[in-house]
Amino acid sequence: MIICPYCDAENIEGADLCERCGEALTDLSIRVPATSVEADLLRDRIERLWPKSPSTVTPETSVGDVLKKMVRETIGCVMVIDHGKLVGIFSERDALMKLNTDARQFMHRPISQFMTPDPVTLETNDKIAFAIHKLNVGGYRHLPILFCGNLAGVISIRDILRYLAERIAGRSTM
Repeated sequence: MIICPYCDAENIEGADLCERCGEALTDLSIRVPATSVEADLLRDRIERLWPKSPSTVTPETSVGDVLKKMVRETIGCVMVIDHGKLVGIFSERDALMKLNTDARQFMHRPISQFMTPDPVTLETNDKIAFAIHKLNVGGYRHLPILFCGNLAGVISIRDILRYLAERIAGRSTM
């Protein structure tokens, strides 16, 4: 149970708001980090991962052109941008699950028919722990990163693993 510091009401563990007074309890649910790596994850911001510049296409770009771009640039995903706004993401997983062995017959179709619309995003100032949570819960390998609501970069599970490996090794090169 969590005791509300404002009204002393008992609330269930993990509650966002006190049931009696409505005050925020989110900070009270965060457990004390057991290791320095856990503390780093809760403190450090996504900007510390140096999100890569995203590769972008328009919704009208053909599947064939997108696949060629991904191979040429050796990337796992492209961001789909329409009038300056992120409207979707197309990843290797989309290619496997939505195109699969029928890819040849879809080569001239627009990528908008196969992209994942309205992808989950985070801001550069969000914590790395949030990124890990989003990647894990969604089963994603790539996460678009925004700065003030505009697409600024993309991070991958590989970026998280690199960050963790450096923290575990005790080096802080970021």
